[in-house]
Amino acid sequence: MASLPALGAAGIAYADAATGRRARSGSPTHAVRSPTQLTTLPSGVVVPTARWVAEENAKPGTLGWAIVGAQPTRAIEGYASAVSAQPGDEIVLFVHTQSRAFHVEAYRMGYYQGLGGRLVWQSDTVPAVAQPAPVVTAPTSTVECRWAPSTTLHIDRDWVPGAYLLKLVGTGGEQQYVPLCVRDDDSSSAFLVQHSVTTWQAYNLWGGYSLYLGLPGGLGFGQVGGNKTFAHRARTVSFDRPYPVDWGQGAADFIGLELPLVYDMERLGLDVSYTTDVDMHERPELLLQHRALLSLGHDEYWSLEMRQGVAQARDGGVNVGFLGANACYRPIRFASSPVGPNRWQVCYKSAAEDPMSRDDPMHATPITWSSSPTSWHESELIGSTYNDIDASADLVVTEASGWLWKGTGLRDGQHLPGVVQGEYDSFSAASPGPQNVEVLAHSPVTNRGPGRFSDVTWYTAPGGGGVLDMGFTGFVNKLASAPLVPGGLLPAPVPGTTDVLLRAMENVYSVLGTAPASATHVSRPNWQQLPASSVAKPVPSA
Repeated sequence: MASLPALGAAGIAYADAATGRRARSGSPTHAVRSPTQLTTLPSGVVVPTARWVAEENAKPGTLGWAIVGAQPTRAIEGYASAVSAQPGDEIVLFVHTQSRAFHVEAYRMGYYQGLGGRLVWQSDTVPAVAQPAPVVTAPTSTVECRWAPSTTLHIDRDWVPGAYLLKLVGTGGEQQYVPLCVRDDDSSSAFLVQHSVTTWQAYNLWGGYSLYLGLPGGLGFGQVGGNKTFAHRARTVSFDRPYPVDWGQGAADFIGLELPLVYDMERLGLDVSYTTDVDMHERPELLLQHRALLSLGHDEYWSLEMRQGVAQARDGGVNVGFLGANACYRPIRFASSPVGPNRWQVCYKSAAEDPMSRDDPMHATPITWSSSPTSWHESELIGSTYNDIDASADLVVTEASGWLWKGTGLRDGQHLPGVVQGEYDSFSAASPGPQNVEVLAHSPVTNRGPGRFSDVTWYTAPGGGGVLDMGFTGFVNKLASAPLVPGGLLPAPVPGTTDVLLRAMENVYSVLGTAPASATHVSRPNWQQLPASSVAKPVPSA
């Protein structure tokens, strides 16, 4: 395995909370946490649990968190001064709305008797204020709102750490989400779940510019239409802007690619805490307090600090589960905005354009991590490599005796119909990285042409942790055990498939959450038994 440069010392200074920036508390204000305990599930699998998670999810739940029905563009929208907070912090919300006033409802997302969320806090009615048009800054085509603060949220002990949706509700019935993660940096939970906010922001086309497309000559607020081109894309995107209205309609990554896993973990009362990839960038050393990192769905955009921190944690015994695909693929770096630190996400996707290529090549942003001058292939960390998009295929089991499939009743060669969806990864013997890779599923993706596969892979770092890659971005989506809202923010379970995947996840929770996998579940390389043509090196897409 390639070695990584040493991780620099972390130490971010934050300004006063009144500015909307995060401020560290002078003394702990976290609620008392119960210690990790081992619990035997009805299946016989032993998993790490925490009493506080079970007690939290026994509280009354509600479907009131859901936005049902189409919402007019720009009827109400907003953004928060930070992507995450701790008890003791203050978060400023910046809101634009066509209504005269609005209020905020804060929902912690989890199981809650199958309802998916609990109302934790609700604001008073807040008068609307006129907000100026966004600004587009050349030459990076950065769309940014310089709005007046609308209201401030005081994150106290009632805000139990977890994944939150802040629901903006206008007096005329307008509704929209602002996501927020409430962290517990003192936590030593077995699992640390990472929300992929940098990938959400990369695809965010609010204002007409994302890291993929741009609207030459003007602003636009829709997700489709217009003359958007890759050449006119943004080179820097800002967290100081809303997500488009359809982000809250079940099409975005959190609801579709993350919430089903959050729901399942909290249903089981697992010992879990939450973070974002921006926080991983700021404080990667905190990962060493946990037994496993879980990366969900679509986790494409990583900074140097993120990659260093996760690789070093893996070598130190922390297990990593990539429960998706296309992770750690695009290099980014951060810069401060007027609202706070690490609010600008820089990604030129061109070493020739990026001035950092000359002065600090390891912080440059070429099109992929494997491109020059960074030249680190994602397979060095993940074990597999990104292959392509738009998979629609059966999952095909290749190693039914492997730990992942224990207790599922699956056989070698058995198909789970239609499971493999979205972007997908493949093992490539020609790519750099570990060679002790165990391929647990090897699924032909025929709709993208011959010779393509989506692989579920597992490897263990010598003396360190294990790394699981589920190999397709739709995996977490397939864990939805119930449609939480009629008409469905989450898909309905698939008989004979969803229950099998949930049983496999019990094995994941047990193996990744209890001990360094190199001491308990050493990978058994089997890729040599696959047809040579099916492990060829893929060509990364643009």
